[in-house]
Amino acid sequence: MSGRIILHIDLNSFFASVEQLLQPHLAGKPVAVAGNPKQRRGIVITCSYEARAYGVKTTMHVRDALRLCPHLEIVAPNFPAYRDYSQRFFALLRDVSPILQPVSIDEGYLDITDVVGEHPLQFVDQLQQRIYTELQLPCSIGVAPNKFLAKMASDMKKPMGITVLRKRDVPQMLWHLPVTAMHGVGAKTAEKLKTLHVTTIGQLAQTERHELRRHFGVQGEQMHERANGQDRRAVDPLAIYDTKSVGNSTTFAQNLTERVAVYEAVKRLSVKVAKRLQMKSLAGTTVSVMIRTADWQTYTRSQTVQNALQDEEEISRVAWMLVERHWQGEPIRLLGVTVSHVIDAQARTEQLNLFNFEQHAQEEPILTLLDNINAKYDKQLVMKGMKKRMVSDEYYANTSFSKDVFLHFDVSKKS
Repeated sequence: MSGRIILHIDLNSFFASVEQLLQPHLAGKPVAVAGNPKQRRGIVITCSYEARAYGVKTTMHVRDALRLCPHLEIVAPNFPAYRDYSQRFFALLRDVSPILQPVSIDEGYLDITDVVGEHPLQFVDQLQQRIYTELQLPCSIGVAPNKFLAKMASDMKKPMGITVLRKRDVPQMLWHLPVTAMHGVGAKTAEKLKTLHVTTIGQLAQTERHELRRHFGVQGEQMHERANGQDRRAVDPLAIYDTKSVGNSTTFAQNLTERVAVYEAVKRLSVKVAKRLQMKSLAGTTVSVMIRTADWQTYTRSQTVQNALQDEEEISRVAWMLVERHWQGEPIRLLGVTVSHVIDAQARTEQLNLFNFEQHAQEEPILTLLDNINAKYDKQLVMKGMKKRMVSDEYYANTSFSKDVFLHFDVSKKS
């Protein structure tokens, strides 16, 4: 292979594989990691390949999974164990190459161009075997000259597959596939492409670039490039910290119909979002609420504010305003609160107005003193507030951690 050599490494059925490793009696059996099967939030998070052979799938309700596979082993998620194995997985990859970009708890990109030697496929095979020997976890690896093709390749052979996908192979290996098989193209985009008579990756590749841009903007140009095997993105070790939004959602055991119950749910979600923002030293200017009704209709409403928010009371106030404005009293199955367009909390500036001007005026002498001290020594010795990244186990126990898990170690550290 010439040019860059990029790997996409994906741990196969990660949660289920960890459970089979920790509980040997589950080895070789159909296993599903899910919540409480007696509650509506009993959704299959992931399942073993033995379970998939019966038709069990991720996001399937537990009761439906049990109909397909009556002897399915249901296991509650063990997030501390998954976090531990994830960190060991990425530490191993970082030992192979410092150019590592995690993209979720169980997958990442690795640039091995400068470390691979003369036999890249032998190198990749040895890496796969090392992961299995040291962690006892199966993985699939895509090998390609760019990130998009590496991701597409890793999905082609599971479990324990290794697939090479070069640019010249794209017409033969990808163009016959439906556009929904293309990484980055969702159901809504596929429906819109269908109106342009584009249903396969090959048709997308052969559609005029300007036509796609007219309908999809910059995303249209990116889809055209990907369909032709082009991707200029580098493997970025720091990309995992580029958070664009922080949110939390919950599915209720019983539909919410009472105003007070909905308000309390908004408050609880806002507290969780605020805690995550504060842990990451972030603040955002857009608050969104997502409501899914009992008949599975989902809608999202957003409000952008002048000053970036981080406090639970402010987030809750805007979120509740959106709910009151748009909720028509339908029974609510799921509710979510998200803060987006986030920035570093220390970098935010607050627009002065009639109500906060006095507070800023009182702080001005302190800020002037800090500036004078820093100017005297030509260093940022003191500042207002302190940026902290102390993450507790309680934080992980109450939030999604597919990206937050990486705050515990430096993915960009060289071996």
